[in-house]
Amino acid sequence: MSVDAAGIDFSPVMRVMLMGITVAVGPLFWVWLRSRQLSPAQRLRALTLLTLFLTFDLVLFGAFTRLTDSGLGCPDWPGCYGHASPLGAGTAIAQAQEIMPTGPVTHSKAWIEMLHRYMATGVGVLVVTMVVARIAERKHGASLPSLWWSVAALVAVCAQGAFGALTVTMKLFPAIVTLHLLGALLLLALLAALGSRYDQHQPMQTQGAAPMSVAMVACMVVLSLLLVLQIALGGWVSTNYAVLACQDFPTCHSSWWPDMNFQQGFTLWRELGMTDRGAPIAFSALTAIHYTHRLMAYGVLTALAAAACLLHRTVGLQRQAKALGGLAALQLLTGLSNVVFGWPLVAALAHTGGAAALVIVMVWILSSSSTNFTHMTHRGPQHTRVTA
Repeated sequence: MSVDAAGIDFSPVMRVMLMGITVAVGPLFWVWLRSRQLSPAQRLRALTLLTLFLTFDLVLFGAFTRLTDSGLGCPDWPGCYGHASPLGAGTAIAQAQEIMPTGPVTHSKAWIEMLHRYMATGVGVLVVTMVVARIAERKHGASLPSLWWSVAALVAVCAQGAFGALTVTMKLFPAIVTLHLLGALLLLALLAALGSRYDQHQPMQTQGAAPMSVAMVACMVVLSLLLVLQIALGGWVSTNYAVLACQDFPTCHSSWWPDMNFQQGFTLWRELGMTDRGAPIAFSALTAIHYTHRLMAYGVLTALAAAACLLHRTVGLQRQAKALGGLAALQLLTGLSNVVFGWPLVAALAHTGGAAALVIVMVWILSSSSTNFTHMTHRGPQHTRVTA
């Protein structure tokens, strides 16, 4: 094995890629089997939705990897001690575990980390297949969404691979880990937007949802930006292990405004647990990170509830309204559970999953409504149907 100082060893890259292809073969065969008699748009839609589903699963497994402290289960990249799996690295893992029995390197954590990499590579294979399949159907281009949506997803998944490597080689650098999370949500958003556009290209597709007004769309865009900011704050809380900095609710340390060091807490470019000057980070900085996320949550959850009520009055968007309201309630309950019950794994995973699902729902609402608006302007305003 020859790993350089940055922790990168490309010798097992082909074998890791082969594992990713193996992961992708089953889903690809399933899509081909079920959609081989369908139209090009329907086949591409099925492939896109499958990739969206597996990317959502990957986000959850990435959260599981982080929450079980398995991010450095294999301290090099892309393999594990120069091998394609922990099986070949058994001796090196045993030696590392003997030195530090609780990690960061253990046999179980190594397997969790490598399974995450296999899944990520598999999603990459699916996205590449999406691009190739879309190019192959270019003769149907006039009736399909733009190729650039698939290309954007490919760029995003490649960037995710780079951030995954940096997460390991930079030893869980908080800014990199947070950007890795946001990149995963960007990929979800692109796939959701593409899936929505394929829906609009289905044969005999009826435009059931009324187009939203310009003001309503603007409100939804602002809400989406607030949601992204809140998710970024949540990622910053998690990557800095600040979830338990406040263990009471609704106050923090029995105070409505506890001692907080915002300068240290929100210095973005620093190592995990350290200030930008290399000193251990103060507990008041972790408190600032946690409490900022909590205060922001009050506003975002209120805005989500208001948006759900507004959408419920729009013809064809009642289902999306219920999804938005239900996910907001889930985020409230899981966020409280993380504080009150001491960050249980199930609640933490559900909190991450809820955030990812909110991104998908928001993108789907905006994408489908903008498409409906285009259809309405082409056919005339008499087709607009909004409840009083």
